[in-house]
Amino acid sequence: MRFATSASLIALAASSLVSAAPVRRAADPQDLLVLTFAHVLEQFETQFYTQALAKFQEPDFTTAGFSNAQVPIQQFTAIQGDEATHTEILASTITSQGGTPVTTCTFNFDAALSDVATMAATARLVENLGVAAYLGAAHLVKDPVLLTAAGSILTVEARHQTVLNILTGGSAIPQAFDIPFSPSEVLAVASPFISGCDLGIPANPTLSVTNTGSVGPGTSLSFASPAINGSTDGFFCQMLVGGAPFAIALPFDQCVVPDGINGPVALFVTSDSQPLANNVRDQATDKIVAGPTMAFIDTAPEVIADLARGGSPAPVPASADEPTTTLSTSSTTTLTPDEASAVLSSAGVAAPTATAAASNVNAASGTGAITVMGFSSVPANA
Repeated sequence: MRFATSASLIALAASSLVSAAPVRRAADPQDLLVLTFAHVLEQFETQFYTQALAKFQEPDFTTAGFSNAQVPIQQFTAIQGDEATHTEILASTITSQGGTPVTTCTFNFDAALSDVATMAATARLVENLGVAAYLGAAHLVKDPVLLTAAGSILTVEARHQTVLNILTGGSAIPQAFDIPFSPSEVLAVASPFISGCDLGIPANPTLSVTNTGSVGPGTSLSFASPAINGSTDGFFCQMLVGGAPFAIALPFDQCVVPDGINGPVALFVTSDSQPLANNVRDQATDKIVAGPTMAFIDTAPEVIADLARGGSPAPVPASADEPTTTLSTSSTTTLTPDEASAVLSSAGVAAPTATAAASNVNAASGTGAITVMGFSSVPANA
């Protein structure tokens, strides 16, 4: 699976040459597996936006709080076009290298498309997951030309990530580093949406956060997973943030959201207290019981998020010493607990679907807001 054919590289760089016919050549089996996985993930992203744009119209976005519906619609449409192009190019490259693209997958996002708020929160997850997937697979790629080509997709996924961070009320660039996921970790998040195909990669057990009230720094998190049955003695929750060399490891029953976090957090349940490394090559994956699931802890709202939703800009502190708690968090609302419960209740053992939990937290308390996106085949009353 080498991206070494000139036609494939040019097609990646210029959509006008997408139809160029690459020369067939032998592929490295590991590279071909990575490319096939990326192709399915791009189908996953393409189908999400295709289904979302087909369902929601301008009044739906207005109801969700966007004063100008064209702001999110234009962005979602542009992102859908990018993902569709990635899908097409990856498929043609797989074929050119003698492989067969996996096209039998079915993608069902019904539970994540109940309303615009739920859809937008899921879109944010989808884009952060895409970045984590390309970043986490980089060390598996043997062909340097393929690695460069994949990197050119990763940078675009990161732009999508920033747009969705803004549209859902988070910080545009919340951390200086992103979080990498291994393919099995990516599937822990994405697999409940996917059926009908075998990628040859085992998925980690899914994990969901079951808190239904307000959640923020200082809140003790609770979890559900098909892999957590009976006693949780000896289990630990781990929180991984961008840029930290290791995860924060806490006893399972003392999993408290710490202060000082802003942006995406990867949550795991492990069988020992050794902090997980923030690089997938050296990570003790044999100690992972379930997860990850992803959380977005938005404790530093920004003016740009208000502007994107068409609202009035929030007050900006005059100096670094002036408190920032006057910043509006109206735009950080993605899901209410009732909405989260409705999505969760749609999940069943026979047909796992998406679940989500999110809450508003008063900015005056200094705790910000957290959106937790988790997916599980556990019933709502588990």
